[in-house]
Amino acid sequence: MTIWSEAIDTLRPGRGADGALPPLLLLLTVVTGLVDAASFLNLGHVFVANMTGNVVFLGFAIAGAKGLSAPASLLAIASFIAGSVAGGRLGVHYAERRLQLLRTALGVQLVVVAAAAAVAGLEGDPVDRTVRFVLVAMLALAMGIQNATVRRLAVPELTTTVLTMTLTGIGADSSLAGGPGSKLGRRSLAVAAMLLGALIGAVLALRVDTAAALAAAAGVLAVTALAAHLVSRTRPA
Repeated sequence: MTIWSEAIDTLRPGRGADGALPPLLLLLTVVTGLVDAASFLNLGHVFVANMTGNVVFLGFAIAGAKGLSAPASLLAIASFIAGSVAGGRLGVHYAERRLQLLRTALGVQLVVVAAAAAVAGLEGDPVDRTVRFVLVAMLALAMGIQNATVRRLAVPELTTTVLTMTLTGIGADSSLAGGPGSKLGRRSLAVAAMLLGALIGAVLALRVDTAAALAAAAGVLAVTALAAHLVSRTRPA
């Protein structure tokens, strides 16, 4: 399969085991870039989706690095885990109904992110330290729900929050490395979606305000949730 055909198959809802899930998960990857841009740039140099980064930041902060907060990193990690517990419970409840699981999880996530956007809008920039912590907790909770849900869906190469293994696979699975093929079409789309979300989120966070970036994330979530709802009514689980 060529790179182009892999990309088309990912973007176009198919009839295979994953059905309409791949394009929906690409939209969630954009959401990840949006919220992490807002949190890192305007909420105290902390991630709300990329927990690997927070663990590293925690080490840096303990060592005395400037501009980083150990409490913020710990709060993000704890809230993310709480969200993953909630997402895990949804996964058990909708064990054999993948689209219904995604639809329900997106509904919860949308409410939390929209509420965070509203709080940020009422607060304005720069965000007060206490409000920053509230926003970090809310957003990390929402992204924990997303990550647990996507993990349960188990669509290959589309984790929506982590690109390390995606980039590793591009090299390690390539014919140059003697592998079976790098699946460059799908993996490149995942990287591009994250990059696009981060770029848009950074522009909004830096040139408008935090609320604008979070509102954009809520907007993408709303579109994804609506699509998941419509598809769940017309396609098998």
